[in-house]
Amino acid sequence: MNQQQIALVQQTFALAAPDAALIAERFYEQLFALDPTLRALFPAEMGEQGEKLMTMLAFAVHGLNRPEQLLAPLRRLGERHCHYGVQPHHYVTVGDALLGTLAQHFGPAFTAEVRDAWYAAYILLATTMQETTVVRTA
Repeated sequence: MNQQQIALVQQTFALAAPDAALIAERFYEQLFALDPTLRALFPAEMGEQGEKLMTMLAFAVHGLNRPEQLLAPLRRLGERHCHYGVQPHHYVTVGDALLGTLAQHFGPAFTAEVRDAWYAAYILLATTMQETTVVRTA
């Protein structure tokens, strides 16, 4: 990611922060619509799960300027997700759900430039989360 992309992700995330609960709810709605089989990986009550999602997303977004501080926590998160049953192909669906949710939330303000910045951020996060899985299964 370049500095401009990092700034765009951080700025748009700051604008979205007041709507964190709504964004989490919409994200999981989109995720389960894209792949209903993923619902079984989550608890029945999704409120706390949504809070965890937004907390981790905030941690990651704020850490984009210091990626070396993100690596270990993201790898641990990826390891936990592996134990929950998350498969590598699920990361594509999660990325689609995230970008779709942000596009829905921001409307026309979710420009191609903003989308590309969020896509780059997601690829960084998802790739790092999967590193442990790749090493473990290789």
